[in-house]
Amino acid sequence: MPRFLLKSTYTVDGLKGLAKDGGTKRAEVVRKTIEASGGRMESMHFSFDEDDTYVLCELPDHKTAAALAIAIRAAGGLRVRMTPVLTAEEVDEATRVKSSYQPPGA
Repeated sequence: MPRFLLKSTYTVDGLKGLAKDGGTKRAEVVRKTIEASGGRMESMHFSFDEDDTYVLCELPDHKTAAALAIAIRAAGGLRVRMTPVLTAEEVDEATRVKSSYQPPGA
């Protein structure tokens, strides 16, 4: 399954909910949401930088990832970005794929 890095930033209302629920409950909600989408959460971490949470997960496909990001954003508690990520082995495979790209001006 493809892997994704879900980065999110809490809105004011989202922070109020986090303060009420705590991190463990929020992590469990995220895990259950990903599993309900047919995926698997590998890890979730909280931060106090530009992004508040980082979730590494596997999802069935990009359409599912987009649907999950839309649903989370529409709920209003988080601003979210979903980034596809590759394993080292997938990058190895990609380097063996031949491309006929021509740079500008060449």
